[in-house]
Amino acid sequence: MSLNRRQMLLASGAALLGAGSTGRLLAETQGKKVLFFTKSSGFEHSCIKREGGNLSVAERILVEIGKTNGYEVTASKDGRLFDPGKIEQFDVFVFETTGDLTKPGTDKQPAMSAEGEKAFYEAIRGGKGFIGIHCATDTFGQHRKMGADDPYIQMIGGHFDGHGDQQVAHILVNDPKFPGADALPGSARSFELLDEWYAFRHLAKDLHVIYTQDTSNMKGKQYQRPNYPETWARMHGKGRVFYTSMGHREEVWREPKFQALLLGALGWASGQKDAEVSPSA
Repeated sequence: MSLNRRQMLLASGAALLGAGSTGRLLAETQGKKVLFFTKSSGFEHSCIKREGGNLSVAERILVEIGKTNGYEVTASKDGRLFDPGKIEQFDVFVFETTGDLTKPGTDKQPAMSAEGEKAFYEAIRGGKGFIGIHCATDTFGQHRKMGADDPYIQMIGGHFDGHGDQQVAHILVNDPKFPGADALPGSARSFELLDEWYAFRHLAKDLHVIYTQDTSNMKGKQYQRPNYPETWARMHGKGRVFYTSMGHREEVWREPKFQALLLGALGWASGQKDAEVSPSA
């Protein structure tokens, strides 16, 4: 499936998120501020790596999706934005991050303060939205030896447990009604995609599974297990939390179906779109 940029934006904007014109969509999202946080205290992925001071591939794409669809997206690696007095300006937080974000780490960008981390959890519990992409589950957790007891892991709903080689995987669509998850042609209830696929541990019991990782034909010891959640949503207090393990490869960020999923997640996480997110059986 290939669409040019304008086609993608029209499809994922006016068409994907429901009936009504693009103008109506812009009105619904007007004033919603999104922080796309891409600090790498651990491994830095190429899709979020900046060259010559320019925004990364992922940052450029999400900023453009936001601009076209009425969201004000700030792309930053500065952990100081979570400090009390600054964090309040944002409605949704999007993470593609690694490591202990309270440490400068690999990219040497300003770290979160202890007060900032606390303010972040309070913001989500209080009703702000959160979207985790790919390595967002490789954040905090094992990097400070807390694992399942880590408040961040409890919030996002799962903990990174390794990955195999990049490969084409078969992904099952569990909830095609979730905003953005129906961006597949016809009545398809599965798709295939080349990416780096994460395995997980400490999965929350209340995950609403949107996509499932079909492990039946996957190569690698991490995938010698029953099918497991790949993309999910859950409530954390009053906050709406979404996560997908897709998003390692720059080519995936350029995929219309991935961009449409992110736009749908923005709609839900910001409270502009509703979805049934009761725990999956």
